Amino acid sequence: MTGTARRARPPEALDEAEAAEELAALAAEIAAADIAYHQQDAPEITDADYDALRRRNAAIEARFPRLKRADSPSDAAPGAAPAAGFAKARHGTPMLSLGNAFAPEDFAEFARSIRRFLGLAEAEVLAFVAEPKIDGLSVNLTYENGSFQRGATRGDGTEGEDITANLLTLSELPRALPPPFPERIEIRGEVFMTKADFLAFQAEQTRLHAERERRREAGEKVGEAVRIPANPRNAAAGSLRQLDPTITARRPLKLFAYAQGVSSEPVAETHSGYLDRLKDWGFRVNPMSELLPDERAAEAFQARMAEQRAGLAYDIDGVVYKLDRLDWQTRLGFVGRAPRWAIAWKFPAEQAITKLLRIEIQVGRTGALTPRAVMEPVNVGGVMVQHATLHNEDEITRKDIRVGDMVVLQRAGDVIPQVVSVVLDKRPADSKPFAFPDTCPFCGSHAVRPPGEVVKRCTGGLICPAQTIERLKHFVARNTLDIDGFGEERIVQLREAGLLASPADIFRLPAHEARIAAMEGWGALSARNLVRAIEARRRPPFDRFIFALGIRRIGEANAKLLARHYHSLPEWRERMLAARIIGSEAREELGSIQGIGPAIAQELVDFFEEPHNLAALDDLARYVTPEPVAFTADADSPFAGKVLVFTGTLGTMTRPEAEARAEALGAKVTKGVSKKTDFVVIGADAGSKATKAAELGVRVLTEAEWRELAGLG
Repeated sequence: MTGTARRARPPEALDEAEAAEELAALAAEIAAADIAYHQQDAPEITDADYDALRRRNAAIEARFPRLKRADSPSDAAPGAAPAAGFAKARHGTPMLSLGNAFAPEDFAEFARSIRRFLGLAEAEVLAFVAEPKIDGLSVNLTYENGSFQRGATRGDGTEGEDITANLLTLSELPRALPPPFPERIEIRGEVFMTKADFLAFQAEQTRLHAERERRREAGEKVGEAVRIPANPRNAAAGSLRQLDPTITARRPLKLFAYAQGVSSEPVAETHSGYLDRLKDWGFRVNPMSELLPDERAAEAFQARMAEQRAGLAYDIDGVVYKLDRLDWQTRLGFVGRAPRWAIAWKFPAEQAITKLLRIEIQVGRTGALTPRAVMEPVNVGGVMVQHATLHNEDEITRKDIRVGDMVVLQRAGDVIPQVVSVVLDKRPADSKPFAFPDTCPFCGSHAVRPPGEVVKRCTGGLICPAQTIERLKHFVARNTLDIDGFGEERIVQLREAGLLASPADIFRLPAHEARIAAMEGWGALSARNLVRAIEARRRPPFDRFIFALGIRRIGEANAKLLARHYHSLPEWRERMLAARIIGSEAREELGSIQGIGPAIAQELVDFFEEPHNLAALDDLARYVTPEPVAFTADADSPFAGKVLVFTGTLGTMTRPEAEARAEALGAKVTKGVSKKTDFVVIGADAGSKATKAAELGVRVLTEAEWRELAGLG
């Protein structure tokens, strides 16, 4: 049965083997989509397809909870890393993304998940704050002793661009907070441009562009090209990220504050109370925000916003619903890339019809062949669209998409385009079904489709230029080693010059600085900047290093799990080599890591069983020394660096909340008991794990003892 055929069936109809296979395929597809979108700024899967994959993944996990994988849709942290020209600014707490809802049942499940995690009764009232989701640029504003000190973009969620000088041009930004205020606080908001201001700005940019073209055609010297933004979001982002603050000062930007990062002391007990404090401090808060008495009020608010959307002064693409109680927010915490206490309920997508001109096949770093539609440009929701993902071979077959068809195109969530369907009554009489290639378009190697997967892959490996280039792009990308100066054209140029074929070659480039400077399009300054960027990345964070290696199914979240568990490159390498032996302690240890399933463990073993992978890793280790993982928990925590296993039913909190608390205290939570386990926390009806702990002499804690040691009272 194909992956697409299986996905036509509800999760309840799958058996465990089918579910495991589909979860593996979903994880791989979602990881590839994250890389294309967040690292390469070249999305190859639509927003709707991406969200559908995540929903399907969540539904299967709910049906088969023990098969849940770490590389599910909640893994990847979104955003874009700081650009060249701006200093980097690290956030006190990460600026992460939100899970999505598209229908009332999605929101109802979100509310149920809160109750499950916190162990709340059905009768417990959940109040939410509803905030229209402004389509602008997120910023993080740091105040110390009431004075504005620094502002930054979201960046990759952990580190953004320091745009303090640009933010100071905004009249709506309070320079100082009236007391009382915390000694230090991060205030988060959205910088945006209203529709009216955007239309005026776009018209002026269009006029300047026409004038520039007229002068150029007349033979005059002209300056840089004039950028004409496609929508208010792009206009706001481009205006705020100008290297010259005087340009930003001339742009009509607005600011709404809506969230909090790190704070030296609490400022409110509820999110609605926090918004009131923001207003007291002089910030503008979206006047459409509303405190809802319970979750039943969300559907009516969503419908009202959908009706009023066109008439609002600014663009919104949905509504964000946040649990009002901040103590519950703290207990819920985050999972992967999103908070458990907030969700974005998106509006339906806009659609248009255009002609499919051809289907291109792109090859990614893992050899995946991904089809992309090339269409006659069409305006969808105010943006001209020419390309859209076709996802995979099965999707083309299922929708019967053919070259020459008129297709329905949609921008789901007003962001990424997708081909929804074909207009069959406009199909050319001589059209033929699309024949998906059996060979790689770049190297000619066979393209094969592994059992249970929906993606064909090039078997060329290291001889495939597309895979080599994509792997190198991945290695230097924003959320891996983040080495500036490596665009695709330069990677290709250096590869063709014989200077770049493997990740280790990157760190050998400084020895060729003079040669690089003499190459076309470089120069001494560009070569020097490249060398400096490379030298600055010789001690990357260990989790980023693991992710940069490009091991299949190892996304950002999995890389963090591995780095946190094994601490350093030498220890990880040693344990992975030992884990190649089935039944070994190291293999058992790998499989017991919370979030690392059997498929991921097998990918790791497969990677370390390949001699050329080990050679490449050891070659790289000659030049790069990843920073070992340091525990961020309180040094006095009795669980810092300890391995914990929970078993049985806990009475005062749910298992997920207990595990999240343990990890926050620096513990490593695993699924199985081994010689490396330090504590086993037993609840009611504890079974074989408690017995094994006794056999191995592992310290057993009751729930009350666990709470006392954890400082939970």
